[in-house]
Amino acid sequence: MPNYRVGRVSQEIQKEVTDILRKRVRDPRVEGVTVTGVDVTGDLQQATIFYSTLAEEEDKVKDTQLGLDKATGLVRKELGNRLTLYKTPELTFKRDESVAYGSKIDALLNQIKDDQDE
Repeated sequence: MPNYRVGRVSQEIQKEVTDILRKRVRDPRVEGVTVTGVDVTGDLQQATIFYSTLAEEEDKVKDTQLGLDKATGLVRKELGNRLTLYKTPELTFKRDESVAYGSKIDALLNQIKDDQDE
């Protein structure tokens, strides 16, 4: 039997975390972060939030992760105020590598196309 509640909760968490990061978190390291998905455990106790950034430099990626780790408490507190759950899930932020991988594949395909045109 599929668990529809987990899907609904993860969508709601994604919407609210995006709003919280945009409006409440003042850390400049977190600017430009896009929440791409949320993975919630079946018991709704833990949530992994996947994010992407436009910056690909290693130091900026680490700074963004540090900023999100620092803001986790504020995000969880705000999430607890906005959602009607018995217990607010523990939050973990992870970088979504699929966006960077997709842009790398796109660049390789464009390079192949340019080589064929010559």
